[in-house]
Amino acid sequence: MPAEPAARLDLARDLGLPTGTRATFVQFSSTFCAPCRTTRRVLERVATTSEGVVHVEVDIADHLALGERLGITATPTVLVLDAEGVDRVRAAGVPTLAQARAALAALSGR
Repeated sequence: MPAEPAARLDLARDLGLPTGTRATFVQFSSTFCAPCRTTRRVLERVATTSEGVVHVEVDIADHLALGERLGITATPTVLVLDAEGVDRVRAAGVPTLAQARAALAALSGR
């Protein structure tokens, strides 16, 4: 199933997760995914140094229907949501610090 373009996620309602006032990094991971650990470190670093940005991690095994609805086919996959919860940027694989920061900058340019 293809990903919904500009899908809106209500993380607080659907998953009980916090959201950022500026942006939210939503990381889809799996238990035995070594690259997911690196992704977590990168995104946490950016989130803790960026005002209004939150990083949340979702275990894909616990949320298969959501993953299918969003077209998540690999871990790690990162969605960057704007303040309204709209999926504005997404990428599979481990991001660099520069890529994570660029994703936030792209939100500011909208």
